[in-house]
Amino acid sequence: MNEEKKATLLHGWHVENGANMAAFGDYNMPLWYPSGVKGEHLAVVNSAGLFDTSHMAVVTVAGEDARALLQICFSKDLERCLGLKKTPLAEGRSVYGLFLTDAGHVLDDSIVSQVVGSLYMVVVNAGMGGPISAHLKEHAGEMKVEISDFTDRLGKIDIQGPASAKILGKLLKEKDLVFDKFPYFSFKGWFDESVDGVTLVQLNDGTPILLSRTGYTGEFGFEIFVGADNAVSLWKMLIEAGRDDGLEPCGLAARDSLRAGAVLPLSHQDVGDWPFAENPWPFAMAERESDGSFTKDFLGAGALASLVPTEFTVPFAGFDPRKMGVSEKSYVADENGDKIGMILTCATDMAIGRVDGNIVSIATSVADGKPEGFVPKGLSCGFVKVNRKLNSGDIVLLTDGKRKIKVEIRDDVRPDRTARRPMKEMV
Repeated sequence: MNEEKKATLLHGWHVENGANMAAFGDYNMPLWYPSGVKGEHLAVVNSAGLFDTSHMAVVTVAGEDARALLQICFSKDLERCLGLKKTPLAEGRSVYGLFLTDAGHVLDDSIVSQVVGSLYMVVVNAGMGGPISAHLKEHAGEMKVEISDFTDRLGKIDIQGPASAKILGKLLKEKDLVFDKFPYFSFKGWFDESVDGVTLVQLNDGTPILLSRTGYTGEFGFEIFVGADNAVSLWKMLIEAGRDDGLEPCGLAARDSLRAGAVLPLSHQDVGDWPFAENPWPFAMAERESDGSFTKDFLGAGALASLVPTEFTVPFAGFDPRKMGVSEKSYVADENGDKIGMILTCATDMAIGRVDGNIVSIATSVADGKPEGFVPKGLSCGFVKVNRKLNSGDIVLLTDGKRKIKVEIRDDVRPDRTARRPMKEMV
């Protein structure tokens, strides 16, 4: 008997507009729309794409001990996390990190934001609002803290791509003020008027939103949090505002191919119930001291500081668009054909191709190596977990025992991504 899946606030719109729907976690979500995955992927790199991400969960942590609790439970050191100077997390800023077990295994990855004073917002993955809330409460003990789970009480919409500010700006009241001094991994506003001390960000009709300069595509854009009653109207307004700017509604398939090309992990797939070590995402952790310890103590720190790694997660890129399915039959082999590990993610980034051995993107300039008239064929990419240390440039095989795909271990995949571009270049 199949368990009935939840529907997001935008489910009706997705179905009415021809989305191919499928189960993802606890939710029935759009995989792609009639324009297809390739068109959606390219739209985000060229112009903009719109994603329904209301399946993700928001947890708030408030009270005089809120920061202390997060310092215990969250992998990033909130006192040393911003910028090259590693300054403390401050109001209006966000940081990426992890919630770990004592053994250093990943419960979930998360973005933690300091809203105002002792109020923090924790954004976690689908179905994880309850477990992370329970985890925080378990470790709070007698701390003075209030933890609230907003699962299914908010709409969340992501607009991603270089035209995002142009499109979103059409809907914002005082857009110039909103976009001023808006660095990567910062946010403004709140999704209602209940929090004192927060300057509201409003749509032209007065609807309050929380606008975060974050995302999961590697491209410039925003995540928008809005009250449930206004989610559908905001989505429709964004679709209309972007009609002449190449905006496309995008499903989970394009989200997956974009994040793989941007070397971003999928929780419970690329990171999960194993030690968080020897992977491309050390920035999710507190800084290491010279002796290997961390700048703070947190759940899992001791286990990871003393760990002798036996597994290594690395990114790869193929030489053509072919993918290898992730299954019990598929695995990673060395050039001799010997099994050395497992495939975690394998997707195709349709915005890239190889030119004289180098990977270029449709966003790469001619001066930086993109040929005139370049049409990308796409390259497979993703992550493998192997039993030995591999270096950038090493070749391995992805196989299911019948088909074999040669891929190259890489430090990075899709070049010339726009996520970190200064706001002044994007408005």
